[in-house]
Amino acid sequence: MTRAGLALALLAAGLLILLMKAPDSRLMGLSEQQLGQLVYLLPILTMLAAGILASRRNWGQSARHLSIWLAIILVLAGASLFREDMKRAGARMLAGLLPGRAITVTGEDGSREVILSRGLSGHFTAVVTVNAQDIPMLVDTGASTVTLTYEDAVAVGIIPENLVYSTRVLTANGEATAAPIDLSMVDLGPIRRQNIPALVTRRGAMDQSLLGMSFLSTLSSFHMQTDELRLKD
Repeated sequence: MTRAGLALALLAAGLLILLMKAPDSRLMGLSEQQLGQLVYLLPILTMLAAGILASRRNWGQSARHLSIWLAIILVLAGASLFREDMKRAGARMLAGLLPGRAITVTGEDGSREVILSRGLSGHFTAVVTVNAQDIPMLVDTGASTVTLTYEDAVAVGIIPENLVYSTRVLTANGEATAAPIDLSMVDLGPIRRQNIPALVTRRGAMDQSLLGMSFLSTLSSFHMQTDELRLKD
C-alpha cells in the first residue's frame, strides 16, 4: 500500500469510529474533540514516518524533510495561538491604508473598538451610515451636534425645504442657520445609535458633514492614540 493509500485508510477508519461512537461518550479516555484532532493528525504523522523510513539510507535528506515538517508545524501552531493578535494587527494596518474606513477590533475582554486613521489633511474622517445611506463625515469633537450638509440631508431622505432653520451655528464659512432634526439611525461600523439629535444647514453653508458630540457622547470612550482615533462602544 502506498503512503497516500495508508493515510487515506487511517483517515477513513478514524471517521468511521467517530460516526459509530455514541454522542458525548469517551473512547480510551478521549473526548470527541480530542478524537477528531487525533483522526487528522494520525495520517500526517503516518506519511511523515513513512517518508523518513523510505529515505533512511540518506539520513541527511531525512533530516531536511524532518526540519521542513517541524517548521510547518511550528508555523501552524503559532498562527493558531496568536490568531487574535494577528487579526488586530491586520485591522490596524488596514485602517492605516484606508483612512476614513472604520476598522473594528475586539479586545481580550470581548469589548469592541472602532479605529479611524488620520487622513492626509490631518483630520479624522469616517464613512457613517445615516438612515441606511453612507455619508463621509469629519469627526469633530468641537461640534455639539451631528451636522449634515444640505446635499447629504437630501441623500438620506430629508427634505430640507420642509425644515425650520431656527438654530444659529458657526461654520468654516462663517455664521449660518441650521434646522434641528432627529436622525432615526446612525451607524459607525458596528456602533449603532437611534434618534440622534442633528442639524441640517442651508445649501452652501458647509462643505462636509460633521460627526459631532450628539453621537460621540453616547460612546463608552473615545481617545486619540498617535495617528489613530479609537472609539469604544
